[in-house]
Amino acid sequence: MTLIYCYDAYCGWCYGFSPVMKKIAAEYAGKLDIEVLSGGMMTGENAMPIEKIGPYIQNAYTRVEELTGIKFGEDFLWHVFHPGQSDWVMNSEKPAIALCIAKELFPERQLDFATDLQLALNAEGRDLDDDEAYRHLLEKYSIDPDSFYLKLKSGEYRDQAYYEFSLCRQLQVTGFPSVFIQTADLRFVMVARGYTDYETLKLRIENVLLETGS
Repeated sequence: MTLIYCYDAYCGWCYGFSPVMKKIAAEYAGKLDIEVLSGGMMTGENAMPIEKIGPYIQNAYTRVEELTGIKFGEDFLWHVFHPGQSDWVMNSEKPAIALCIAKELFPERQLDFATDLQLALNAEGRDLDDDEAYRHLLEKYSIDPDSFYLKLKSGEYRDQAYYEFSLCRQLQVTGFPSVFIQTADLRFVMVARGYTDYETLKLRIENVLLETGS
């Protein structure tokens, strides 16, 4: 069976949820496969400059911190509180393409890579719409830079990213994070919609495993 995690690199609640997912992945290693799907939360008309969305984040990030215990970094918050001085455009496309490349190279580490994308943005204040925001991860994961940047610009991997966006729509995901279990008989059982704490998510997973006899 597979645990399907629908997330978006620009989703603050997904950033807060990442420690929960890492703990769940460790708990069920060898029992559940992990598939991370990018949701395309901020693409097309929904992609927007920080100048437009910054004021919203100024109010929203504290709620994420209070509920999840995660902390947003000073470099990220500088852009949030100085939106008129920042050239950031929040577009989910490029980090989704980067994740597709990583998944092809090391599928078993896709959750780690997705988490590192969120850390790069929210903790370190890296602009995920800038190609250079990924270079430190190429070193960490021993990815050849020339090959990576070639793929980052290719239509093939862009198509893969948009296919993941469509899968999330087919699963009727309307908010992130969302988590499903794909059972052996190909049913999709939702076990999380929005931020969910570890104990609640673990209980829901255990209930599905019990019902399916897994």
